[in-house]
Amino acid sequence: EFVAVLGPSGCGKTTLLRALAGFEQIDSGAIRVGDTLLSGQGRHVAPEERGIGYVFQRDLLFPHLSVERNLRYGYDLLPSTARRFAVDQIVELLEIGSLLKRFPTHLSGGERQRVALGRALLSSPRLLLMDEPLAALDQGLKSRIIPYLRHIRTELEVPMLYVSHSVAEILELTGQVIMLDRGQVLAHGDFFRIAT
Repeated sequence: EFVAVLGPSGCGKTTLLRALAGFEQIDSGAIRVGDTLLSGQGRHVAPEERGIGYVFQRDLLFPHLSVERNLRYGYDLLPSTARRFAVDQIVELLEIGSLLKRFPTHLSGGERQRVALGRALLSSPRLLLMDEPLAALDQGLKSRIIPYLRHIRTELEVPMLYVSHSVAEILELTGQVIMLDRGQVLAHGDFFRIAT
């Protein structure tokens, strides 16, 4: 499923994603993905052991590694039996084959975000967290990246939690939302049902 998280600045959207990823410890409650307890009840699974991909607002690519090495970073750390996707499959899906030998400093903003997305996918996540991945891009770049996100949703079937301030951007991707305010869930479900 592809679910968007909406809410005003400071309402807890990024904190929610960071807690899910394991970057923040929780004080109460529990975090589960499927049947696996990740946080709570005295347990805290390390971020690298959660099987969760994270695409940040800023792409955070390794500047000293080529695009190909950036893509393969998490992929090469996985045992072959744990790899859900092939490098060629993701390269083709995101149309980044011509970029493989280049370095991040020689990429446009849209190219960098596609590489960051590819790197996250090649870590074979069971859940993909996206924290305003298009916020730093102009409208033209956003409109070129949104189709790739749709392909990931429909072709790869990786569940995604997507944070954005832009309702228009979210509605191009999904109608399922969680609305937050001051760290509390105000509503969740179909956007048009809860917005009325």
